[in-house]
Amino acid sequence: MKLLQVDTLEEARSKLRKAAEQVPLRTEEIPISQAFGRILAQDVCAGEPIPSFRRSSVDGYAVRSADTAGATESIPVFLEIVEDVAIGHPALAPVGPGMCSYVPTGGMIPEGADAMVMVEYSELFDENHVAINTAVSSGRFVVDVGEDMKTGELVLSRGTQIGPAQVGALAAVGTDRILVYRPWRVAVISTGDELVPVESVPGPGQVRDINTWALGGCVAQCGMELVLARALEDQEDRLEETVRQAVETCDLLLVSGGSSQGKKDVTMEVLDRVSGGGVFTHGLALKPGKPTILGCDRAEGTILAGLPGHPSAALTVFCLLFRWLWRQVTGQPEETPVLAHMETNLASAAGKATCLPVKLIPEGKALLARPILGKSGLITTLSEADGYILVDMNREGLKKGEPVWVRRYF
Repeated sequence: MKLLQVDTLEEARSKLRKAAEQVPLRTEEIPISQAFGRILAQDVCAGEPIPSFRRSSVDGYAVRSADTAGATESIPVFLEIVEDVAIGHPALAPVGPGMCSYVPTGGMIPEGADAMVMVEYSELFDENHVAINTAVSSGRFVVDVGEDMKTGELVLSRGTQIGPAQVGALAAVGTDRILVYRPWRVAVISTGDELVPVESVPGPGQVRDINTWALGGCVAQCGMELVLARALEDQEDRLEETVRQAVETCDLLLVSGGSSQGKKDVTMEVLDRVSGGGVFTHGLALKPGKPTILGCDRAEGTILAGLPGHPSAALTVFCLLFRWLWRQVTGQPEETPVLAHMETNLASAAGKATCLPVKLIPEGKALLARPILGKSGLITTLSEADGYILVDMNREGLKKGEPVWVRRYF
C-alpha cells in the first residue's frame, strides 16, 4: 500500500495560496442595497467631512462655555435665547456674550457657541430667557466638522465584509455603489454507497448524507456561491464525469469521501487524472483530516480538494484551509481569537497538529475551554463547539489552567 506523503498545515496553506493565483478573482459593482455580506474589493475614502457642520449630540442650549462658569442649581446663569434652531436647517443668529440658542439633537450649532447644555440642566425663565444651572466646558456635547470622518480619510478598507454599520458609513459619505468580489463558485460532491437522502430512513449499513448539507452551509457562510451539491455512489466513472463537468464552471471543487486508501477510495486518482496531474498534496499532518487531497486544475482555473468522509473532519479541513484561503485572497483581516484556560489536562497526537473543538464555559470574569471529545465521524463533535484550539504538532498536550487561544470554526 502506498503511504500518504503528508504536508503540515502550513505547507498545505502555502501550496493552496500559490494555486489560488490560477483562479480568477472577479469583481462587480453593486448598489449598497445589495451589499450585505459582500467583501469590498477596493478602499472607500470620504469625499467630504462628516459631519460637514458643527452639530449637537443632545437636546439643549448652545452656549459660550465662559458664560456658564460657576453656574449651579442655587446660583443659575440667565441667558437670552436668540434663536430656536430647527433640525435640518442652518443656524442663523450668532451667539454673543450672555446669549444662547435652543438646538435639538443633531441640529446645527450657531456661530459663537462652543458648548451645549442639556435641557435637563435648564429652566425657562420666560419666552426669551433661560436659567442654566450647570457649568460646561468648551466642546461639551459638540460634534465638530470632520470629527466622524475627514476628507480623504479611509472609511472602509479592501477586504471589509459589509454589515449594517458599514452600509451606514457608505451612506454617510454618499457612496451608493461599491466594488465587491464576486463569490467563488463551489461544487460539493459527497461520495459513498452508504449515503441516503436526508428524507429517507437508513437501512442496515446506511447513513443519511450529512456532508453535502454541512459543507454547503460552510460555503454559504463564507460568502461563496454553491452551484452544485450532489451525493454519488462509489462509482469511479460517474465521479469522474461529474468532476469534469464541475471544473468547467467552478472555482473550487470539494469531494468528500474516497480520499483515503481503501478499495473504493478513488478520489485522488480521479482528481489527478481530470487535472492533468494537478494533485500536489495527499495527506495532512492534522487530526482530524489526515486523508486530505489538494490540487489545482490550472487549465480550468479550479482548486480541487478531496475531504475526509467523516463530517467533523471534513468541516474542520474546510475551515482550516478553504475558509482561510477565501479570506486570504479577498484581503479579509485575521479574526481575533478568544483567550481561555484549559479546564482539564489533555493529550494530543504526536507528529501532527490537533484541531480540538471546545466549549467555552464562563467562570467569573474568565473563560474555561472544555474539550469536546469524540470521533471524527460524529457531527455532534462540532455542533456543540463554540470554537477550536489548534495544538502544535510538537506539543504533547495541554495542561489544566494553561492559557489557550480559541478560534471559531465558521
